[in-house]
Amino acid sequence: MNDSTYRVIFADVSTDQTIDVLPVDDVEFDDYIGKPGSLSGTIPITNADLGARAARLIEGRTAVYLARGNDLWWGGLLWTMTPQCDDRGVITCAIQAATFDSYAAHRYLRPSGGAYPNPLAYTAVDSLQVVRNLWQYVQSTPNGNIGLSFGTETSGTTISPSWRDGGETLVDDAITQLAGATPGFEYCVSVYRDPDSGSRVRLLRLGSPTITTGATPLIVDKPGTILTYAFPRDATRAATATRARGGSVPANDGSGQDVPLVSGVHSANVPGFLELDASADYNDVTDRPTLENLAQANLAAAGTSVVVPSLTVQLDGSFGPQLLGAAVRARINDHWFQPPLDQTYRIVGFHVLPAQRGRPDTVDLFLDGGSGA
Repeated sequence: MNDSTYRVIFADVSTDQTIDVLPVDDVEFDDYIGKPGSLSGTIPITNADLGARAARLIEGRTAVYLARGNDLWWGGLLWTMTPQCDDRGVITCAIQAATFDSYAAHRYLRPSGGAYPNPLAYTAVDSLQVVRNLWQYVQSTPNGNIGLSFGTETSGTTISPSWRDGGETLVDDAITQLAGATPGFEYCVSVYRDPDSGSRVRLLRLGSPTITTGATPLIVDKPGTILTYAFPRDATRAATATRARGGSVPANDGSGQDVPLVSGVHSANVPGFLELDASADYNDVTDRPTLENLAQANLAAAGTSVVVPSLTVQLDGSFGPQLLGAAVRARINDHWFQPPLDQTYRIVGFHVLPAQRGRPDTVDLFLDGGSGA
C-alpha cells in the first residue's frame, strides 16, 4: 500500500484475459455492502494510438479493475463509454462501470429449460445457498458467466421462496428481498489476487446477519487522521408501525377477484416518540409468513431515528482494499463530542478520491452500528 499509483486494467469479462492498461483521469470509485458500487473516469485520447486502444473496449463485455500497487481495490463491468470532442478539439472518452453484482439487475428469473434446476422455487434451503443458486442459474445460461466464484457460508436459516413464471422478477430484486427478511443476510463481490497463482478472483461474499472482515479495528482520530465527519440524525425514515403489501391473491369473498395480500401491523411502543407509520410493497410475495417476516424486519431496521455516520480520512498505509465489513474505531474530541467519542463501527460502504493536483488520496467511510470502546 506504499505505492499510491493507480492503474486501470481492462479485461475480457469471460476469460479475464487483460486487454489493456489505459490512462484514466479523474477516477473515483465506491463500493457497498448490499448494493453495487461504481467507478467513473475519463480516458484522454491524446493520439491515434490511444484512440485505437480505447476503441477495443466494448461496453457490457469488458471487465474493469483498479489496482493500487499490487492490490486490487475495485472490480466490475464496463457499462457505458462516451467518446467526445470539445470546441478546442480535445478528445476524451468518459467511462462508467459498476461492480460485478450489478449484473444481477440485468437478468430475470425465468425457467431454465432443463439446463439448470428450476431457479423459481426452493424448498427448505439455507438462505445463503439460495443466493448462490440464483447466481449459479445466472451463470449457467449461454454467455451469462461473469466468472463469480462462491464460498460455503451458511446462515442456519432455511427458507422456501418461490417466484412466478412470467412475473419477470429481476435476480437483483429477488436477492434484495431475501436479504431484507429476518434474520437476513448481507452480500458483496470481493476482488483480489490469488496469493498462489496471482490470478484475479471475483468472489461472492455472504454473511448472516452481517459481513465482517478482520479481527482488529482500524483506529482513526480527530484531531488526527479524520479530515471531516458527518453524523446525520434522520427521523423522516423512522417508523414505529410497519405494514407490508404483497402480490395479488384470490379474495376470500367468493367474488373471483384478486386483491393485494397485506400483512398485519407490526408496531413498537416507544415512549416519548410520535407514532410513525411506514409501508412497503413486495409485489412478488404471495405467501403470508414471508410477508409478515418482511414487515417485522422493516420495523426492526427503522427504529425511531436513522443515523448513518460517515468519516473522511486520508488513505494511508493502514488501509487495505478489503474495507467492506471491517471495523473502525473512531475517536473524536471536539466541541460537539463532549465527552469525547470513542466508538467502534462497521464499514458498509466507501468512496475513494485518488490523489491529483496536490490533493492526497482520501476515502469516505460509511458506517453502521456503534459500540463503546
